[in-house]
Amino acid sequence: MSTGNYYAPVSPVAAGLACKCPRCGRGKLFKGFLDVAPRCEACGLDYGFIDAGDGPAVFVILIGGFIVVALAFWVEAAYEPPLWLHAVLWIPAILLVTLGLLRPFKALLVAFQYRNKAAEGRLRDHSGE
Repeated sequence: MSTGNYYAPVSPVAAGLACKCPRCGRGKLFKGFLDVAPRCEACGLDYGFIDAGDGPAVFVILIGGFIVVALAFWVEAAYEPPLWLHAVLWIPAILLVTLGLLRPFKALLVAFQYRNKAAEGRLRDHSGE
């Protein structure tokens, strides 16, 4: 597609949570569970700029861990179940929470990266050359 085309602004939050293209909001962002597609199928945006790194995993670990550990503490204080029941409850819960949040968080960070034109840092040459 031509770079001269105009695309109405898309909310990075809406595009991220829907796992859609950050430019047009229609094309799929992923080709697998976490594999980013090479380009948008709707507007042709090249996804080569995407570098979410470990950011999504860090956010998901912190948020998911807080939710599950808080619930585990509450259940322990309120009901005092045996340890095997904690394992039965919280191992699947942490898997569901973390795997459920990982894809939308990655898409959200990609959408913010696109919106803010984030790129790899570069050092400037201040010598005047």
